[in-house]
Amino acid sequence: MNDPIKIGMSPSHPGEFIREEVLEPLKLSITKAAEILGVRRATLSDLINEKAGLSPEMALRIEKAFGLDMETMLRMQAWHDSHVMRGKAGEIDVQRYNPAQ
Repeated sequence: MNDPIKIGMSPSHPGEFIREEVLEPLKLSITKAAEILGVRRATLSDLINEKAGLSPEMALRIEKAFGLDMETMLRMQAWHDSHVMRGKAGEIDVQRYNPAQ
């Protein structure tokens, strides 16, 4: 399978995408965007500043308010999470199960 990603390239956190593709073009503050979404400012701030992941509920709120596709944003989150976890693979000590032993 051909990987469309260049070697060494990290997938963006959805918070970065939302900041660059929604908040900045619309000149929305986090406070105003949180009000539009019906969430606490701190909740949206954590997402935008990449301190928290994108939940399905938040993805749906963003889809309803700004027209971004919920599934696409959730795939971005899963891809980001997978990349982060791959970077921690050496810290997880689990051996391959071999039923023949």
